[in-house]
Amino acid sequence: MVRTVGVEEELLLVDEQSGEPRALATAVLALAERRAEGESVFEPELHDQQLEFATEPRTDMRELADEILRSRAEAAKSAAQAGAAVAALATAPLPVSPSIGSGERYRWLAEKFGLTAQEQLTCGCHVHVSVDSDEEGVGVLDRVRPWLPVLLALSANSPFWQGRDTAYASYRSRVWGRWPSAGPVEIFGSADRYHQQVEALVGTGVLRDEGMIYFDARLSHRYPTVEVRVADVCLDPADAALLATLVRGLVETAARSWSAGEPPGPVGVGVLRMAAWQAGRSGLEGRLLHPLTMRPEPASEVVGALLAHVRDALEDSGDLASAEAALGKVLARGTGARIQREALHRTGSLRDVVAECVSRTHG
Repeated sequence: MVRTVGVEEELLLVDEQSGEPRALATAVLALAERRAEGESVFEPELHDQQLEFATEPRTDMRELADEILRSRAEAAKSAAQAGAAVAALATAPLPVSPSIGSGERYRWLAEKFGLTAQEQLTCGCHVHVSVDSDEEGVGVLDRVRPWLPVLLALSANSPFWQGRDTAYASYRSRVWGRWPSAGPVEIFGSADRYHQQVEALVGTGVLRDEGMIYFDARLSHRYPTVEVRVADVCLDPADAALLATLVRGLVETAARSWSAGEPPGPVGVGVLRMAAWQAGRSGLEGRLLHPLTMRPEPASEVVGALLAHVRDALEDSGDLASAEAALGKVLARGTGARIQREALHRTGSLRDVVAECVSRTHG
């Protein structure tokens, strides 16, 4: 049976004229609720300059891609009524003073984590893939670890921060890493050990609850899924669909390996942090650490290794040809980080960068 996939995307609200982030989430969410036929797919996020939507679980990747496009379009319509636009940007290119949302949870985060919470105006993409049990899910988590930095590199879409070029392709990943529970994790070995570790982390009192387990990949605390959280929100909606396709391929490949009794690769957390840093620094423009050797190789070769790793799973789900074509486009065109830098080089204006990204958000 083909596994279901769902995507959660965070979008930035920006001024239509200046390109600066706008704290209009409350108004946009109210308008979206009014426009919705049934329950709205949009939710607030930590900051008032962003909002989130979640797709339905899908087995057909074309249907998932269509839903991502529709949700982005609906967000844009509601934002326009409030005098704003939406941009699939993982960080704001222009300077911003983020506003924490008004919910009790967000106030707790602001008080507990201070500047770390205040500066977390970042937009990611989370991919949920169904698993049959927590045991299978943890088997997957143990085996996808070395491949997650490649997904970060493919999605890199945050080169600018507070009006400056950061020299990173994904600066969001560096900002996100300030949370105490964020990043790569050890091999758990069993569902019991995973849950014991989560319980121990929450028991420290540093985290509010299980929802603050910000591992690069985790068992969802709400759905029977593995949730891969490592990626920037993708500028091009087609790249978001590609990301979801690759994540499902990784989950299926890892589940087969677990079921066959094959052990996970023994790479340590420290080396995984190096791989994630390298992916965030260079994206697809330089070298990445190869997941099988943890040695630097050209990004195109590492992406090719990812495709080879999930080839059988993609072939079985009917996604191989479309994934090959989409990967070829990303390698030729570049990630959102390259597109943003090229726009700045061409126009000399971060405002124009944001305007171009608003257009590209809708494909």
